[in-house]
Amino acid sequence: MGQDNCKPEPGDLIEIFRPLCQHWALYLGDGYVIHITDEGTSSTWLFTSSVHATRAKEIIRRAELCIGEEVPYNLIASNCEHFVTELRYGVGVSGQVQNAAAGSAAAAVGSIILGVAAVVGMALSESASRR
Repeated sequence: MGQDNCKPEPGDLIEIFRPLCQHWALYLGDGYVIHITDEGTSSTWLFTSSVHATRAKEIIRRAELCIGEEVPYNLIASNCEHFVTELRYGVGVSGQVQNAAAGSAAAAVGSIILGVAAVVGMALSESASRR
């Protein structure tokens, strides 16, 4: 769906695509969003999953309590995605962090397997050369 066709509802999460990672905001209504920001974010917007009006009111109430508050930021444990998912679902999660961790774990396992294969290969090569 193109951004011209998107009409967010209060409580919707907004994903903002950037070069290295996505930024997240929560739509409050009337053109307002709440998010943790760094200055100068330029982006393409993608609106995701709407919520029912009664649930949206609860989300908006939680969000309004955060307006103007200083929120701690940590790329791994408390980033913009954690912030908005905490407001929307009551639990702060970051799919980006989870995916990065899974990718790092897979890369580490792959490196270990390659390292073991290299050691086994060298041992077999030495054994063959001794014969």
